Amino acid sequence: VQLQASGGGLVQAGGSLRLSCTAPGRTFVTMGWFRQAPGKEREFVAAVSWSGGSTYYEDSVKGRFTISRDSDKNTVHLQMDSLKPEDSAVYYCAATRGYSYAKDDHRTYDYWGQGTQVTVSS
Repeated sequence: VQLQASGGGLVQAGGSLRLSCTAPGRTFVTMGWFRQAPGKEREFVAAVSWSGGSTYYEDSVKGRFTISRDSDKNTVHLQMDSLKPEDSAVYYCAATRGYSYAKDDHRTYDYWGQGTQVTVSS
């Protein structure tokens, strides 16, 4: 299953970007976003449970990022506002059909998108 991510780009600090990730014809229990900056490990950003819509965020993005799902289109969005230079990274969408409490653990996820670059200039 190939997840298709889009929406990255270059933006000034304080600006906004919206990432999208779709998996045509597939449904999952949880979809989320991770990011990886050069020289750093991949880190959790946000996740959403498909049934019920519960959302989960990494502390540094709470209040700035919003994850949402479009059930009809099997698409998850990540609205990123008030972006900071430290948000710069390659962002990966991820999905799983399994149930896990560890929404922030990359090992929970079975399917990954190709990554989209987000660059925030100061």
